[in-house]
Amino acid sequence: MSRAAPRCLLIAALLVSSAGPGPRAAGSPASSPAADVAFLDALTWGATPSAFAQLETEGRARWLHGQLHPPAGARLPPDAQAAIDALTPPGSLFDRAQALDAQAKAFKDIQDPEAKKAGQHAFQMALNTAARNAASAWVLRALYSPDQLRERLTWFWFNRFNVHQGKATLRAAVGDYVDTAIRPHALGRFRDLLMASLRHPAMLRYLDNADNAAGRINENYAREIMELHTMGVGSGYSQADVEALARILTGVGIDLKPEDPKLRPEHAADFRRDGLFEFNPNRHDYGDKVFLGTAIQGRGWPEVEEAVDLIVHHPATATNVSRALATYILGQPPDDPLVARLATVFTRTDGDIAAVVEALVREPAFAAERGGGFKDPVRYVFSAVRMAYDQRVILNPGPVLGWLNRLGEGLFNRSTPDGYPLASAAWSGPGQLATRFEIARQIGSGSAGLFSAGLFKPPAPDQPEQPAFPVLANGLYYTAVSGTLSAATRAALAQAVSPQDWNTLYLASPEFMR
Repeated sequence: MSRAAPRCLLIAALLVSSAGPGPRAAGSPASSPAADVAFLDALTWGATPSAFAQLETEGRARWLHGQLHPPAGARLPPDAQAAIDALTPPGSLFDRAQALDAQAKAFKDIQDPEAKKAGQHAFQMALNTAARNAASAWVLRALYSPDQLRERLTWFWFNRFNVHQGKATLRAAVGDYVDTAIRPHALGRFRDLLMASLRHPAMLRYLDNADNAAGRINENYAREIMELHTMGVGSGYSQADVEALARILTGVGIDLKPEDPKLRPEHAADFRRDGLFEFNPNRHDYGDKVFLGTAIQGRGWPEVEEAVDLIVHHPATATNVSRALATYILGQPPDDPLVARLATVFTRTDGDIAAVVEALVREPAFAAERGGGFKDPVRYVFSAVRMAYDQRVILNPGPVLGWLNRLGEGLFNRSTPDGYPLASAAWSGPGQLATRFEIARQIGSGSAGLFSAGLFKPPAPDQPEQPAFPVLANGLYYTAVSGTLSAATRAALAQAVSPQDWNTLYLASPEFMR
């Protein structure tokens, strides 16, 4: 029998076993290297030798404090920051939206069919480029930001306050939505996060509140705020509450025009504008409402502030948000008493997300032995690239975006408001596992291998790909990881016929997928 045959059987066994619980360092003391790797994996996009060294130097308490309270500005390696700067368009979102609007209108009156088609194609290409650059910048931040917990939670909150790039011209706005509405508030107060999302044109366009006006009520956004973003299904709100909130949100929308609209004198003072965001009193329902059992006087924008206060201070929001956060970080659903304790922290701190996360980390359930949730595709791909290349900055995020699309969790690609599922079962099917093995082989082979990922191919077409080979059998592996692997995984690794094979089998192992 050829050497390839037993290797294929071994690979198949690894793929099948990936669907089951993966072992972790049973009985590991809290201060063991293996436990520190697990601690890093739970709170970052994946442990790396450099991150492990930093944790060992600082200690958990100091490291965690720095992660919970990062500086406002981004901190990135110079190469990563330069790449992001090259991907970031100049000007404000308002400026870019106006330029795109002018581009879209320029070819509407063109009579020549070919010229009209060319103009439409150029417009779509501009939108596609904007979305791709935004996704590429997000990948670079996730992989290389030292503020890893903020980046993990940026993905969590974006997924919870999901918008889809395929609607209208959202491709031009999704990057700004992440950078201005989500990331700055990922560890702040939940009310600020909700309000930033509510005021952003990406959310207002995606869930149709830009079309919500007195006499033409659109309930889409009002319903999703309560059902998905805050209180949750079955938490006590009624259809009447949805209708009342929709009326409260009338006039909250978008305005591309540089000049302010003509306003009725009686409510002109209520007008608000910030970039593309607008509260237009001409479109607002000034009638009184009853929302969540509270009478709200019709008075314009202050109604929105009052309604948001009622939602974020509702006990159901504290419970629902705390449960989702714990599920995301633990990798499995928490029990009800744990959720109740986290909800108490949420309420006591007025929705301080960092305080809730810190309380979760101090819970016995965080350090308890558990099978670990099966990584969703974003977490799997990011952790594999981080482990393979650590601080070496990739030159081409394109393969990463392609892998996420192939695995069904493409950035900005979830079309429904509910976001991608958190449950492990959504990601552990046979087709998913087979694709993951192919991706593990591409990452593990490096740019010199037959299955080159192109991660280190420079943007300029005439530049050769830079050599890069991942060494996963490194000091971190022998110090903290090898002892946590099952006998079957260690046997598989021992039969690898080359470093590329070893890397592939390790990244495709049940333990790494969890």
